[in-house]
Amino acid sequence: MNKKIVTGILSYGMSGKVFHAPFVSTHPGFSLRGIVERNRKQAAADYPSIISYDSIEQLLGDEAIELVIVNTPSFTHYDYAKQALGAGKHILVEKPFTATTAEAKELFNLARQLGKKIMVYQNRRYDSGFNAVKKVIKSGALGKLVEVHFRYDRYRNEIGPKYFKEEPLAASGLSYDLGPHLLDQAISLFGKPEKFHKVLSRNRENTQVDDYFAIQLSYPNELNVFLTSSMLVADIPPAFVVNGTMGSFTKNHADVQEEQLLKGMKPIDPAYGIENPKDAGKLTLVTSDGGRSMEIVPSDKGDYNGIFESVYQYLINNVPYPVTEEDILAQLAILEA
Repeated sequence: MNKKIVTGILSYGMSGKVFHAPFVSTHPGFSLRGIVERNRKQAAADYPSIISYDSIEQLLGDEAIELVIVNTPSFTHYDYAKQALGAGKHILVEKPFTATTAEAKELFNLARQLGKKIMVYQNRRYDSGFNAVKKVIKSGALGKLVEVHFRYDRYRNEIGPKYFKEEPLAASGLSYDLGPHLLDQAISLFGKPEKFHKVLSRNRENTQVDDYFAIQLSYPNELNVFLTSSMLVADIPPAFVVNGTMGSFTKNHADVQEEQLLKGMKPIDPAYGIENPKDAGKLTLVTSDGGRSMEIVPSDKGDYNGIFESVYQYLINNVPYPVTEEDILAQLAILEA
């Protein structure tokens, strides 16, 4: 990798500190040049040679920067992505890409006009648990799939401090926060659904946004996929349940990457992304005599480096980026419905 992509990050909150800077700084194909820090200047403690810009406009005005990571609050994604494209930058945009399909189409068209590339950051495609589910489904061991459940639950009864998630702004609420993860996982496996049904509700006291959603996706051959997320689940159920004509697979959400990154582990650490063996999935198959056989299925390591390698290959070698424009438009059509 002789060519390094000079990269800037628009924010150094949790997203920048945990999900972006550690990967850009350790991947040999990138050079982390600068980060926008409007108030507290913290990035230099982690990256001594970093440029700390006082504003987004200042970063976008830096001609050396080729790729901009748009990881600001969700309701700002459209505006900042448009500004970055107009400044001649490629962009990697956090989920949700935009609040509406109309905004997304405008940005994709603008990028084509300007000869720039858009990539959407869907890191949960690279979770260990999801990849275990994907491997089992691809193996065909379950036979014809009948019913698939993906869940993302937590218990947080209080109103959180991040106003852009809790106030009725564009792309706020749990559906826009965790919905993109679950929808992207389903769409990456099964494609755009034939139809869908969505339920949102508000359950926490004084909440202004949805804190529960359930989405049913209907696919050909009678396959139904159910995506559910709630902020009020005290006893977390399995994150993945897949039922087919020949068996079932269950798996909890045990990806360790976020926890490790929050503790300061680098993505190049040999222990990075390796699940606890106790969290392995369970594959139950129907035997020829009508009995049951059970197999423990360990997960391969999770690795968000896969996103950044895909970004590099797309920008340098024009290898298609795995999260397609069609994927994002299908996702947003459901989110905004």
